[in-house]
Amino acid sequence: MKLPEVIFGTSGLGNLFVALPEEEKLNIVNECIQLSKGRAVFDSAGKYGAGLALEALGKCLKQLNIPTDQVIISNKLGWIRTELKTEEPTFESGIWRDLKHDAVQQISYDGIIECFEQGNELLNGYTPQMVSVHDPDEYMALAKDEKDADRLYNDILDGYEALFDLKQEGKVQAIGVGSKDWRVIKRIAADVHLDWIMIANSMTIKTHPQELLDFIMEMKKEGVYVINSAVFHSGFLVGGDYFDYKVTNPGTPHGDELFQWREIFFEICREFKVKPAEACAQFALRVPGVKSIALNTTHAYRVKENIGLIQVNIPAQFWQALKSRNLIAVDYEQWGIEHNSYLQFTREI
Repeated sequence: MKLPEVIFGTSGLGNLFVALPEEEKLNIVNECIQLSKGRAVFDSAGKYGAGLALEALGKCLKQLNIPTDQVIISNKLGWIRTELKTEEPTFESGIWRDLKHDAVQQISYDGIIECFEQGNELLNGYTPQMVSVHDPDEYMALAKDEKDADRLYNDILDGYEALFDLKQEGKVQAIGVGSKDWRVIKRIAADVHLDWIMIANSMTIKTHPQELLDFIMEMKKEGVYVINSAVFHSGFLVGGDYFDYKVTNPGTPHGDELFQWREIFFEICREFKVKPAEACAQFALRVPGVKSIALNTTHAYRVKENIGLIQVNIPAQFWQALKSRNLIAVDYEQWGIEHNSYLQFTREI
């Protein structure tokens, strides 16, 4: 697999946090296409807006007359669009706006096939080259006991059997997994031969446990393509109110710790004239073993800004200041050397 360093997340097209007008969605997709040096890469899922992100992406690509072979689409499978019978969707309440459908998690052999077929219908003539099982961690969390957990995990393995059949039939090219809990990714990777993994909310400038760093390096050695996503923790690290898709308020131990971390982070960013988003994006991309980051936006003008985040020169003293204030726990400068050496190596090849 060879993807650009920045791939385009599409949860905004599914009305995450804000309902976007159709014109703005079209402008966002157009900017992604125009600013990509090769094929634009879009990461989407049936969960995003209960299929709205897939639907909007397909509609926009069709309006722009983009040939199907000029885009790469990742569709994370496991959530199926259903009828909306309540005032708001029953999944991830409070963060999706103006949806006309609901979604339910459906992981099994037949369930994954149905998600794949429904996704293709929503994409309106476009088909994903990359597929995965989405949110297996949330599915496992439904277990009532150990026996039930084994049953649910077998459902996940059955889902992967479906994906491998799709690959065998030539309908998809690469199989992966997308999850917020990297430990579930690690378990699946031990049982399933994956082409790629997407880690969300787990490997960021705010949180980067050594066990996860070790796992990412293990994946790199095995030739698994690693994508890092949700690197702003739902926007909290750049000034938003949500942390990992939940409103965060001071006054609780967890909330106070988050706000205190962010206050010091912003202080150091101001001191070195570094934008918080630049620091978050560069840290997330330069984790040893990570090859791409997925960035989402709800504004067309920010597509160019997102791509530029990884190109800004950040002084070494900035990273040293973060470490001296205990905001990061790694030698970032060494990461940068390794990352740049890797890029030069790949360019030469």
